[in-house]
Amino acid sequence: MKENMLIKVKKRYPNFTFQQLLFLLVLIFFNYHLTNAQTYQNKLKSLSIAQGPHVEGPQKDWLIKDPNINAGAFRNEKGNELIISNGIISRTFRLAPNAATVKLDNLVTGESLLRGVKPEAIVKINGINYEIGGLKGQPNYAFLKPEWLDEMHAAPSAMQFIGFEISEPEAPFEWKRVRPHAKGAEWPPKGVHLRMDYKLPQPQTLLASDDLLPSAYGRKELYKTDFKTLDKDWKITYSKAHERSSFENEGKIGEIYTPQNTSVYIEKPFNKTARIIEATFNTGTDKSKAYGPGIALAWPDKTIKFYLRPGGNAYDDGVPMFGLWDGQRENKAAGGRQVLDMSKPWTLRMRITDEAVFCEARPLGGDWVVVEKLEPFGTLPTSVRIGKTNGRGEGIDAQEAKGELVRMHVTQYASYGALDVNRSSELKEEDIRISVHYELYDGIPVMSKWITVENKGSQPISIDKFTSEIIAAVEYGAAVETRKFNVPKPNIHVETDYAFASFNVDDANHHAVRWEPDPEYKTQVNYLRLTPCLLKVGPEIGPAQVLDKGESFQSFRTFVMPFDSYDRERQGLALRRMYRTLAPWTTENPLMMHARFADWDRVKTAIDQSAEVGFEMVILTFGSGFNIEDDSEAYLAKMKQYADYAKSKGVEIGGYSLLASRRIGGGHDVVMPPGERPTFGNSPCIHSEWGQQYFKKLYNFYKKTGFALLEHDGSYPGDVCQANHHPGHKGLTDSRWNQYQTISQFYQWCRANGIYLNVPDYYYMTGSNKCGMGYREVNWSLPREQQVIHTRQNIYDGAWQKTPSMGWMFVPLTEYHGGGAAATIEPLNEHLNHYQKMIMSNLGGGVQACYRGPRLYDTEETKAMVKASVDWFKKHREVLEGDIIHLRRADGRDLDYWLNVNPNGEEKGLLMVFNPLTKDVTKKLRIPLYYTGLEDKVMVSVKDGKAKEYTIGRDYDVEIDVKVAAGSYTWILFK
Repeated sequence: MKENMLIKVKKRYPNFTFQQLLFLLVLIFFNYHLTNAQTYQNKLKSLSIAQGPHVEGPQKDWLIKDPNINAGAFRNEKGNELIISNGIISRTFRLAPNAATVKLDNLVTGESLLRGVKPEAIVKINGINYEIGGLKGQPNYAFLKPEWLDEMHAAPSAMQFIGFEISEPEAPFEWKRVRPHAKGAEWPPKGVHLRMDYKLPQPQTLLASDDLLPSAYGRKELYKTDFKTLDKDWKITYSKAHERSSFENEGKIGEIYTPQNTSVYIEKPFNKTARIIEATFNTGTDKSKAYGPGIALAWPDKTIKFYLRPGGNAYDDGVPMFGLWDGQRENKAAGGRQVLDMSKPWTLRMRITDEAVFCEARPLGGDWVVVEKLEPFGTLPTSVRIGKTNGRGEGIDAQEAKGELVRMHVTQYASYGALDVNRSSELKEEDIRISVHYELYDGIPVMSKWITVENKGSQPISIDKFTSEIIAAVEYGAAVETRKFNVPKPNIHVETDYAFASFNVDDANHHAVRWEPDPEYKTQVNYLRLTPCLLKVGPEIGPAQVLDKGESFQSFRTFVMPFDSYDRERQGLALRRMYRTLAPWTTENPLMMHARFADWDRVKTAIDQSAEVGFEMVILTFGSGFNIEDDSEAYLAKMKQYADYAKSKGVEIGGYSLLASRRIGGGHDVVMPPGERPTFGNSPCIHSEWGQQYFKKLYNFYKKTGFALLEHDGSYPGDVCQANHHPGHKGLTDSRWNQYQTISQFYQWCRANGIYLNVPDYYYMTGSNKCGMGYREVNWSLPREQQVIHTRQNIYDGAWQKTPSMGWMFVPLTEYHGGGAAATIEPLNEHLNHYQKMIMSNLGGGVQACYRGPRLYDTEETKAMVKASVDWFKKHREVLEGDIIHLRRADGRDLDYWLNVNPNGEEKGLLMVFNPLTKDVTKKLRIPLYYTGLEDKVMVSVKDGKAKEYTIGRDYDVEIDVKVAAGSYTWILFK
């Protein structure tokens, strides 16, 4: 038994008997071992010892040849660690004294990716942050030595590991396969699923810990005000430097208006029973340093001030920091040099204990952190001051340079009594069961992770926040200073199925995936300790979900993929392999026509022409007159006739709907927080009455008509809503989570029912088939020859992250965004050469474009060209829908070309070469064939010519002569 812990608990609970104290400490340190160890140890012993390829890595390149190493769960030789490995990456867990990730290895490169132990997750329930698992006591977070693990201990207040289960992955939703997709695609993906279960600590254990708890937890609230009124106990002191100086501005009590370096504050007697005092500040336009707002405690002979310094200090001018006057010395960078986000209000508190006084802070929606620790008070203060004072907490203005008028706001003040274990009526360990889930997949270096929470108690609980993945990763590099540029994040790809508001994967996940500085990494090279090397994954707002008795909650999924190279192409290939495996519906790639008009005669023409030339889908496009929100029986019957006719022709039909970027009015739009606006300028709230009816109409439409596609424009971009009158959410904090659940559940229903989804947003992991490849719409008003170059540039650039089937392009057959005759393909037969270039630029990359117009052909010659192009694509579809290897980007100055590869196909590679020049070009090209899987010999044929054998060089390259006519293209096949 640790004597210092016994003394500490005795001080905190002076009324406890020795036997009670002893029982509490035994509960903290030994309960885990007595109740849980035997249960999981037997299961751990039954696992095989990790060996062979599961430890040593694959013999072949996994991007070219399936390593044929099944993902599985294993143990180490000592029998104290659980390992999941697929022969490409592995993750190792130490199970006692609590479960924690202690190794994360890239088996391809032999690298260790982990430098420190963290909790497996963090969940805030009923206002309390609970760490899930983890170990404490690591002496240095630059690296993790195995021998340290035996000396590390469990945090008493953390959720304790109680057992695990091994199974196979289960599909999070169904995928109905109704159209061609990649050969060998499986759903759910093969692999291993690990579930690790945890229980809550006892409330008394939590109170006895050093964890930073909500101020009201286990304490009596003594006083609280939001300054709607000002109690008579408060005395106002304000500067005489300006006639406008006040603690009430424009009728708002607590809004301080005064020159920057002057004093305005309120003061009241200190309640001698208070052990926490806290106040919330919005710094507004205040950029002061020593005169920053904060809490000051006053004695007859001294003051102490803990405060915000929005203007930083002389060395870090303009860099917001904390400040502290401890009664003797000024600390102009309390808590160390750092950069605070002053766009949000901050709450400061001073927590008084017998051992020390803690100066703590948290931003709005954030968690408490200890900024500084002071010696315990000999006597309690006589008064408390809230607002702007000088650097010592005194009501004295600056002698000179008082500054311009500033406006800041004190929004809340409260005080709380001492901890009282008898006040605790909080959650018991049996009330909640939390599980952390991991899936590791065969053949790819990807691990997914999520958490589930089950309310097993008798009262509702609130899931306020969660962080479902925390990895102290080895940093990318080191930089002493980061004045303008920081080092990149670690060489690990991370994304979630909670992604939106972008065509780009990192941007779409920025509100959930964060690489932050690690405050425990004290030995890092960066002077300000700002190296981005701590991964935290969790929503930036919410979810704020209330679980009634018996209900459960599931977080979004996080996908972690360590790269085995810094090469851009290889990283892109790894990312695309992940999508083919974990979102295989993205390999569906129908040829699509955007029908410009929705009347029957012209829709019939579009269907008939599509069937004639081999197009597979007709979309009633935006501006066509199609109205998916018309739920009248007559309209639904009419659309069913459209679908029935299309089906009879072997063609699917779908339609367009706009969700965001429009205003509904009538109280149905999102109500954004002050200073914020919707992503697209306007947007309805999905959980307004209108929004709920909108989705009912969508479900009903597809159930009754037989339509097989939805082009969902302006999909939900993550806009929050602080309205409290919308039926589907309570307010701001649950608004994003609830809206996202509605949109993702609808997309998953579409996937389960075979409805193809074109969504201009990153919803792949929740069921969307296709997003835009990435283009600027107004560029389709440029002259035709420029459009061709842009097309190939857009495909080349988009294919770094997307497979060809994941991104659509655009071919405006009629005028689009202006440009007149010079930009328009119609009449099609008059611009046949350009029309063919556009088709082949897209199909030659395996990419489908939206051909927007009233028809696909206008003459037999046009029809023959379109059909021949489509037939060529379908003949080589397997290799064309493989991965694009980037060789030379289009620039209009020389040949541009890319190589489509499919190492598992009969046709291993297909090189598309385009000549934008006005003269014929003959050139020798060196083509890298490594990712075709070919090694020694290759058969090469130009177009449909006779194949010729080439010897592949040691660098997997082959040299070939190409000749391309002016303004034309050619293609070369590799087998």
